[in-house]
Amino acid sequence: MPQTPQHFLVITALGVDRPGIVNTITRHVSSCGCNIEDSRLAMLGDEFTFIMLLSGSWNAITLIESTLPLKGAELELLIVMKRTNASRRPPMPETVWVQVEVNDSPHIIERFTDLFDSHQMNIAGLVSRTQLTQENQPPLLYIQITAHSPAHRDATLIEQAFHALCTELHAQGTISVVNYPQHDEKMEISDESTESR
Repeated sequence: MPQTPQHFLVITALGVDRPGIVNTITRHVSSCGCNIEDSRLAMLGDEFTFIMLLSGSWNAITLIESTLPLKGAELELLIVMKRTNASRRPPMPETVWVQVEVNDSPHIIERFTDLFDSHQMNIAGLVSRTQLTQENQPPLLYIQITAHSPAHRDATLIEQAFHALCTELHAQGTISVVNYPQHDEKMEISDESTESR
């Protein structure tokens, strides 16, 4: 028998965090016959946001589209949904991870995202949080960024630029560059890790 075509839906749920709410959402997704392909959860102040990529038959996706808004209203959640495609991503042979600790001030995160943009790298993940320190001291900002490049590049270029930015901002940071060989999957991953202080 031919397989039923899969349909895909991105859902974002936003609301006040309370025990059991994520389980209630995932149970509803399962009861509609959908599968969670990917998900992210984050706490932002008193709110939580839960993002999911769902897959399922046309009937299953249509069912979740029609019933989740009611469930969201019951749970006092803001629900946003959008159909999407499971398009294959182009190969990204180079991945860069950075971690930064710096005194918080305006435009800090923008400086690091601009660094990757100027090196033609796609940001795939960004996590940031501030932490209060001693009285009369600025809060500390922690940043983690994952970025991909569609082509192999000279790793020293992004490393040098990252170190220079950390020095300028008086930040402590680490950078790790991993190259994934495209022509031979059996080759070992080349890993370079350096630290800037």
